[in-house]
Amino acid sequence: MDYLRTLGSAAVSSLVQKSGLTLPFSLGPKVTSFENKTIWSLYDGTKRDDGSQVSIFEFEANTPAKRNLLPLAKNAVRKLRTVRHPDVLKFMDAVETDTTIHIMTERVRPLGTAIQDWQSKGAQEREAWLVWGLHRVSVALAFLNESASSTHGNVRVDSIFISSSGEWKLGGFDVLSNPKDDAAILYTLGGMVPDASLYSSPEVKKGGYSALKELPVAAADAYGLGLLIHYAFNPNHGSPATAQPPHPPPTTASKGAIPTSIFPAYKKLLNPNPKARLTPAHFLELGMSQTAGDGSGFFANNQLVKVCAGLDNFNLASEGEKASLLKTLKESAASFPTEFASYRVLPALISALEFGGASAATILPLVLQFGKNVPPEDYSTVILVHLVKLYASPDRGTRMALLDHLPEYADKLDKKTVVDKIWPNLQTGFTDTVAIIREATVKSIILLSDKFNERIMNNDLLRHLARMQSDPEASIRTNTCILIGRLGPSLGYNTKRKVLVPAFARALKDPFVHARVAGLMAFMATIDCFDIEDIATKVIPSMAFTMIDKEKLVRDQAFKAMELFMKKLEEHAATMPESAPVETEILPGSALPLNGATSNTLVNTAAGAAGALAGWAISSIGKKLAAGDLQTTMASAAGASIDRPTSAPAPLGANGMGSLNGSANALFATTAPPPLTSTFSSPTTVPTRSTTTAAGSSKSKGMQLGATKVPTSVPSIPDWAEEAAAEIESSQGTNPWGNDDLMDVNADEDDWSAFETAPAPVAQASGLGFGSIPMQSSTSSAATADPWAAPASNNAPSSNEWGSPHATLAPQPSRTSSGPRMGISTPLASPRPSSIARSPTPSDSGKAEPASTSHSTAGMSKEEKAAEMARRKEERRQRIAALKEQKKHAAETKT
Repeated sequence: MDYLRTLGSAAVSSLVQKSGLTLPFSLGPKVTSFENKTIWSLYDGTKRDDGSQVSIFEFEANTPAKRNLLPLAKNAVRKLRTVRHPDVLKFMDAVETDTTIHIMTERVRPLGTAIQDWQSKGAQEREAWLVWGLHRVSVALAFLNESASSTHGNVRVDSIFISSSGEWKLGGFDVLSNPKDDAAILYTLGGMVPDASLYSSPEVKKGGYSALKELPVAAADAYGLGLLIHYAFNPNHGSPATAQPPHPPPTTASKGAIPTSIFPAYKKLLNPNPKARLTPAHFLELGMSQTAGDGSGFFANNQLVKVCAGLDNFNLASEGEKASLLKTLKESAASFPTEFASYRVLPALISALEFGGASAATILPLVLQFGKNVPPEDYSTVILVHLVKLYASPDRGTRMALLDHLPEYADKLDKKTVVDKIWPNLQTGFTDTVAIIREATVKSIILLSDKFNERIMNNDLLRHLARMQSDPEASIRTNTCILIGRLGPSLGYNTKRKVLVPAFARALKDPFVHARVAGLMAFMATIDCFDIEDIATKVIPSMAFTMIDKEKLVRDQAFKAMELFMKKLEEHAATMPESAPVETEILPGSALPLNGATSNTLVNTAAGAAGALAGWAISSIGKKLAAGDLQTTMASAAGASIDRPTSAPAPLGANGMGSLNGSANALFATTAPPPLTSTFSSPTTVPTRSTTTAAGSSKSKGMQLGATKVPTSVPSIPDWAEEAAAEIESSQGTNPWGNDDLMDVNADEDDWSAFETAPAPVAQASGLGFGSIPMQSSTSSAATADPWAAPASNNAPSSNEWGSPHATLAPQPSRTSSGPRMGISTPLASPRPSSIARSPTPSDSGKAEPASTSHSTAGMSKEEKAAEMARRKEERRQRIAALKEQKKHAAETKT
C-alpha cells in the first residue's frame, strides 16, 4: 500500500508538472488516518525553497461525484488565503488546475490521531492539554464570528489540526461563509460536506442550511463546538443523545470525562434553541473569568493557557510578572507536552533572551532545560544559532550565564562555529576587568579546546594563558596552571618543549600554596610530554626546591612528583650502556678512581663523597705535574711574575704560595675529568682567545681540561698565557665583560618566549648550576648579595677559606637582582670568601690603578652596544700592554 501511495503521489506531481506548473513543494507520504474524512487528502511534504517541512492538502476532481465538490475546495483556498489568525491553519501557497487543487500549509497532523495518542497519558495531564486546545479553538471561532462576521459551518474534530508546537489550529474552511456575501456557499452547498448530518445543529436538521441565514452567525458554530468538547473528552463514545431529536439536555451521567467546571457551559452550547445557545465568544469569556461563580475560570486556571498568555505578553509585563512566569516555567517544565515545550515555550524564551526581555542569567537555564527535548537534527537551528549570537553581547550577565552553562551545549558545537564566531568574542573575557569573568573564561577553555584550530591552540590561547599566570587573583593563576596541564597533551611538540616547563615552574614560585601544588600536579600529569633529557635537565631541577617548601602540602606533593620522575629516569637509565665509548685521547688522571673507589662503587654519604672528590683531585694534579716534568718554579712573595694557566683562579693568599685552600681551589679548577666538565659547565664561563704555540704545531684548547699542560720543550710560558693572566688580574676589581651581561640571559625568565606580550615580571637571575657559585664583593656585600647563596653568618669570618660547602642550589620563589654579579666558572668550585684579596704586584706599589669605567648595556641600541664593546676591548688591550711594559722594566732593572 505504501508503494501504491508513493506511486500515486508521484503520478500527481508528474501530472501537475506536465501542465506547465512548477510546484513549490515536494510531496511526501500520505497521512492515511485522514483519508476519507473530508474532501481532502493530506500529505507530508517539503518546501523546495528552504527544505522546511510542510503539509499538503490535495483535492482531485477525477470523478463526477468529486467534480461536484470542486466549489467547496475552491472556497477553502479562497478563505484560507484571506483569513489570517494565530489559531487558524497557516496558509503558505496553493496550486490550482482545472481538476486538482493543492494547498501548502505549515506542518500539521490531524487532531483525531493526537487525541488517541494522548489516551496513554495521565488523566490530569491529558485534561490540561485538552482544555488548552479548546481554548485555542474558541479564540479562533470567536474571531470568525465576531471580527469576520462569518460562520465556519464545519466545526468538527476533522477540521482541527495539531501544529509542530502542539497548538490546535482551526481549518476545514470548505463552507466558511459570510451571510452578506452573495457567493456564500454554506446556505446552498453546506449539506455536501461529508457526514454533514452527524454534526449539523437541530435547526439545520429541521430547516436545512438555508435556515442559518436568518440566525446569528455563531449559532451553528456553537453547536459544533459543544459536539467537539464531547468527542475530545470521550473519543471512544458515540454522539451524545442530545444530538438526535428530540434533543434532550445532557445529563450528569452522560458527561463522561468532561471536567465538572466545563459541563455547565457545555450544556449551554448544545441548547436546541439557537437564540438561547451560548456562543463561542461567550464561552471563551466565561472560561477566562474568575468571578462568574461555578462553571467559570476553566481556561484562566489552566496552566498551559497561563503560560501562553504570559509568553505572548512577556515584553510588556512587569518585572514581577516576568519573574512569576519564569518561576512557573522552571517548576512545571517536566509536565509540559514535549512539542509545546520545544516549539512554543522555547522560541518565546529565546526571543526574550536575544532582545533583552529579561535577565540572561534567569532565562538561559530555562532555554537549555527546554532544549533537551529538541531533536538532535534541529538543535543547531533551534538553540545554538541564538546562543552563539549572544557571545557578541557586551552584557556581563549574559556572558557569565553562557559560560556557566557551557557544559550543557559545548559538545553540540561544531569546530567552524567555535573558531569563527565564539572564539573572537570569548577571548575578550581574558582581559575583562571583572575577575569572575576572567576566571569563568579560563574554566571554559577546556570544554572548547578540542574544537580549536592549530593557531588558536598553539599561539593565541597560550598568549592569554601566559598573562593569566600573572593575574592578581590567586584562584585564576591556579586554574590557569591546571588548564595548561590538561591542555599539555594537545599542544604541538615544539610548543610543549617551549611552554610547559616555564609555565609550571612559574606556578611553583607562586605565593599561593594551591598554585604551587597545581604546578607540581601539572608536571606529573604531563610526564609523557617531556623528553627524557628534558626531565633530567629541566623538569627535576625546576621542581627540586619545592621539596623544602615551607608548606607541608607542597613538600608532600613535591616528593611524590620527584619519585615519579626519578622512576622514569631510572627505567631509562637501565636501558643505557654501562659506559660511553672510549675516546682516542686519554687525559692524565682521567681514569683514576675516586679515592680508591672502583667504577662500580657508589658513595652513599656526604663525607664519603667529599673525601672521594678530594683524593681524586690531589691524585690527578700530581699526575699532571709529573707529566709536565715539574718545570715551573715557585713564585716569589711579590707574586707578580707567577705564570699560571688561564683556567686557574687567581692566587688567594697574601704570599706567593697561597694557602692550602687556595691550592685546593686550583686543583679543583684544573683537573676535573671530561664527563663532569660537560655536566657541570656554566654558560657564563670566562672565554679565552685561541692562539698557537711558538712552534705553531697545535691550537690551544681554551678552557678544556688538560689544555694548560706545558710542553717540556718550551723554555718559558708563551705570550698568550701572560696576556690572559694579566687580563684576569686586571679584572679582579671589575668584570672585563662589563658590569652587566652582554646578552641578558634572564630577560625571558618566566616568560614563555613569544607567547606573552604583557610586561614581564621582575627579572630573576637564573641559577648557574653547580659549577658557578656567585661571589659578592666585600665592599658592597649588602647591595649585591645573591639570594640564592647561603645566608651570611653574623659571626666572625670562618677560618675555613673554602667557603661553605652547603650553598643553596634551590631557587627561591622570588628574588631580584640588585646589581651586576661575577662568577668564576670552574667545575665543582667552592665559593671563595669575599674577604680574600689577590696578591699585590710590583705595579701596585706606590700607585693605585684607576678603576675601569663600565657602563650597562641595558637599553642600548645595537650600534651603541657594539661601540661599548669596542671601547672595552681597547681598554683591556691597553692594560695588558702596560703590564707587559712594567714587567719588561722590572726585568731590565734586575739585570
